[in-house]
Amino acid sequence: METPVRETDLPPVVISGPPKTGGLRDRLLELLPEGGNLNLCLTCGLCSAGCPATGGEDMDPRKFLRLVSLGQEDEAARSPWVWQCTMCQRCIYACPMSINIPQLIYYARESWPRDERPKGIRGSCDQALKTPTNSAMGVRPDDFTFVVEDILDEVRETQDACKDMEISINREGAEYFLNQNSREPATEPDEMVPLWKILKTVGCDWTYSDVGWAAENYCMFLSDDKAWEDVVRNKVEAVERLGCRYWLNTE
Repeated sequence: METPVRETDLPPVVISGPPKTGGLRDRLLELLPEGGNLNLCLTCGLCSAGCPATGGEDMDPRKFLRLVSLGQEDEAARSPWVWQCTMCQRCIYACPMSINIPQLIYYARESWPRDERPKGIRGSCDQALKTPTNSAMGVRPDDFTFVVEDILDEVRETQDACKDMEISINREGAEYFLNQNSREPATEPDEMVPLWKILKTVGCDWTYSDVGWAAENYCMFLSDDKAWEDVVRNKVEAVERLGCRYWLNTE
């Protein structure tokens, strides 16, 4: 007669899968404003109505928030949709409870291993860290200076209203320190001119620096706190080195 197999004799079942995100719901509770309660969520959809990422990957802010609140943290955090969020914060202002959904998405991104995060964002962050200008496109200080001077000469020659236009780089004591999206000097330098004209018209006292001038910060979108801080610190040091009163970031 065979001995019956008891449940305790069976080997444990090991379930493999993506790493647990852990604590995403707890972080959501921390983000609730004073007096906020997940049970009070109306699932009204206002957060999703104005979201530019709604519908991508069959996800939207409302669905993401409900998944986390109901304990489906891994499904929410591992959705590629978290990388479609622009962090515009529109959903916060639409939400009756002002829940900071972008911050929750930031936490979800943090749960991804760095080498599994989107290659484009990761590469742009890494490039910014390697370049003293913090340009995600790798524009070096001398290249930036050349482009600015070249476009300025062209504008002076072709536009009567700009014959006396002055653009300074590394001028100490200017009131405003101007950042520029590095796409413009790299691929669309003429796009810098409209802002120059505005600043000239209002009589703004401003300067560029040849380092730390790139306005974008892909390390923030990558949810890499250390890299994000390194980029910002380099820009702050450039502002302080020139003694500017205000830092004008165009992003």
